[in-house]
Amino acid sequence: MRGLVIGLAGIGLSMTYSILNFANFAHGDYITAGGFAGWATTYAVAGAFGARADIGSLLLVGAGGSVFGGALGIGIVSSPLAVIGGLLVAGVFTIALALFVDRYAFKPLRDRSGIALLITSIGVAFAIRFLIQFVFGPSRRGLTATQPAITVPFIDGTVQLRAHDITLAVVAIALMLGVHLLLQRTKLGKAMRAMADNEDLARVTGIPTEQVVRYTWIIGGGLTGVAGYMFFLWKGTMGYFDGWLLLLLIFAAVILGGIGSIYGAILGGLIIGVTASVSVVWIPSDFSRAAAFLVMIVILLVKPQGLFAGRTTA
Repeated sequence: MRGLVIGLAGIGLSMTYSILNFANFAHGDYITAGGFAGWATTYAVAGAFGARADIGSLLLVGAGGSVFGGALGIGIVSSPLAVIGGLLVAGVFTIALALFVDRYAFKPLRDRSGIALLITSIGVAFAIRFLIQFVFGPSRRGLTATQPAITVPFIDGTVQLRAHDITLAVVAIALMLGVHLLLQRTKLGKAMRAMADNEDLARVTGIPTEQVVRYTWIIGGGLTGVAGYMFFLWKGTMGYFDGWLLLLLIFAAVILGGIGSIYGAILGGLIIGVTASVSVVWIPSDFSRAAAFLVMIVILLVKPQGLFAGRTTA
């Protein structure tokens, strides 16, 4: 499940790098911002049906312990409309945020070096993160009520799958398949691949590069916002720092898969996520991220360019 989130969020980061050629350090805070926007909507919808709290507390996602997702009965089974509405808002809000930041922060610097864009993205990340902290508060809060689970046979035993596990898997796999079809079957996808290979040649052949950049932010932002919302739904808790912590694993996944490769980001995300989760069987959970990075280093020693070396965008 963690690998699906990392892979889904890594698609947006990999697309940004392959098209614009810079590492966007604000990507993690896009995840958080989309998650908070989506969960504010989920709380508002769930509270409107239940009428159990004032609208201010609901829109602040229960800041200060004013209202709890468990008390509202939030979950994909118990309140599907609230969850679906929050999921859609998370994607739309992150798209708007990505386009706004690109218009006023990244676009004026696009003709300069990648270092200028990288440093700017770090500044944008801090601004978004502490704006979220200022509005929603620094406290971590629980989001969901207990959801039913099903027992699935697995090797010589069984596995418990929660409703939110299944929801995450369905949403992530469907979106990944959608990205694959977009890249391989549409004119926009071909234009994106052409621009990733050679921007100057793409411009000479008449491809509207600025429009491709805009769609890159739209697609990447939407996927990132959905990934953030689903990550918090799956975990059941949320904090203003979560996206930044997840960003380190996303970068590891993108580098492992091969920088600029969408499929590499997906595969790298699965490897990093599984490693971080399974490693706690042998080592303390505080070192799970270290285990994920160790696996990345070992694989890169064997294949320095990443698993999908030489394949940009797709």
